[in-house]
Amino acid sequence: MTTIRLNNGFEIPQIGVGTWTLLGETARQNVRLALEAGFRHIDTAQAYGNEAEVGQGIVDSGVSRHDIFLTTKVATNIMREGCEAVGRSIDESLSKLKTDYIDLLLIHWPVKDCVKDTWQTMEEYVKKGKVHSIGVSNFNRHHLDELLCYATFRPVINQIEVHPLMTQEENIAYNRQSGIQVEAWGPFGQGDIDVVGHPVLQSLAQKYQKTASQIVLRWIVQRGLITIPRAKPNHFAENLEIMSFTLSGEDMALVSSLNQDLRSNVLNDPETFPW
Repeated sequence: MTTIRLNNGFEIPQIGVGTWTLLGETARQNVRLALEAGFRHIDTAQAYGNEAEVGQGIVDSGVSRHDIFLTTKVATNIMREGCEAVGRSIDESLSKLKTDYIDLLLIHWPVKDCVKDTWQTMEEYVKKGKVHSIGVSNFNRHHLDELLCYATFRPVINQIEVHPLMTQEENIAYNRQSGIQVEAWGPFGQGDIDVVGHPVLQSLAQKYQKTASQIVLRWIVQRGLITIPRAKPNHFAENLEIMSFTLSGEDMALVSSLNQDLRSNVLNDPETFPW
């Protein structure tokens, strides 16, 4: 599995599995199956309501915890409650996930007036050794600029929505300039957006004898991004195969040309999210 080096020296597998919307037995089973298939990067969040099941899936897989890169995120409602609540939530995440440490802890959204306290609490957990790396999710440039004014530890990752209709070129460039890796969530779009059904992607799928989903994931990893398509067992082998081919420069540019700055859900805009 190809890895990406973070600014603190840790390595993260470039492709993992996301667990958003997965609950109960489905979450436990899909995580176990993902690890058995060869994935070593699992992404969850406090807000997903499945940390306990994700943790059990990891245990059930029999894969050594030290071989797994595990991410979770601090929920927005917890951030509003202040430092003590954030600390308690991290301890609860550790317990639910059945682990002594979290590889990557993210601020899930840039909640106004709550980021500084949350970040400083997360930094304390790095110092305690209970969290290896910390980062952010859904941050735009001005959110990062404000955070970097007081952060002792630079964010290692910004997890943002990226797909061929939402390429995020400027945001990605700024993160890289700041030494922050970018992780793409929602690579196939969500809701009413049918990314993989786009005629251009279907045509490229025929050209390369791959699926449109594989074309999208290859476009993402070839840009040097990390990505976490949702954990669906029938797509595990397909997703892992994206490291076996390369898109031409011309076809990379063609996929990028599909950009419409189109979010899968208007409510997911960090500038207008109804906090």
